Amino acid sequence: MDDIAHSLSISKKTIYRWFNEKEEIVHACCTGDLEEHYRNCEEINRNSRDAVHEIIGIMNFLSEMFSRMNPNLFYDLKKYHPHSYKAFRNFKEKKLLPMVEENLKRGVMEGLYREDINIKILSRLRIEQVELGLNAEIFPPSKYNYPEVQIALIDHFLHGIVTIKGMKLIDKYKEKII
Repeated sequence: MDDIAHSLSISKKTIYRWFNEKEEIVHACCTGDLEEHYRNCEEINRNSRDAVHEIIGIMNFLSEMFSRMNPNLFYDLKKYHPHSYKAFRNFKEKKLLPMVEENLKRGVMEGLYREDINIKILSRLRIEQVELGLNAEIFPPSKYNYPEVQIALIDHFLHGIVTIKGMKLIDKYKEKII
């Protein structure tokens, strides 16, 4: 709490007026960030021309977001702030999973994704890939750049589900957006 008060140039008493403990601050910051990220993803969805354009836009957004993120964030949340980590897992399940499912359905309807994909399985795979790419044991920060890992994972995922029509759009959009 001393560090937080010092970095904000306020007294601890002011912090305690709004928060009883550090865990409440962590939780408020996490849920606030998650909601902001979700709004950004919704905006990308609204402004996308098609399902591939949406995924490329999300890829670009994630790259920016992960370039500013401390690589130890998810490890620390899991170990020291289980309540906040549970909120993150709930967010993935309740908000991100349906968003990915809708993108996959849209892509199939638009003829950009293969009709034979299993939407339920691939949706879950995609949201778990994000956390996997942030796992410091698998991708140590000293050897891997997190934005590059995330881009490689989503690029691989996308190439595995697209049709020939979708493949043409990947190159077109990546050239313009990234």
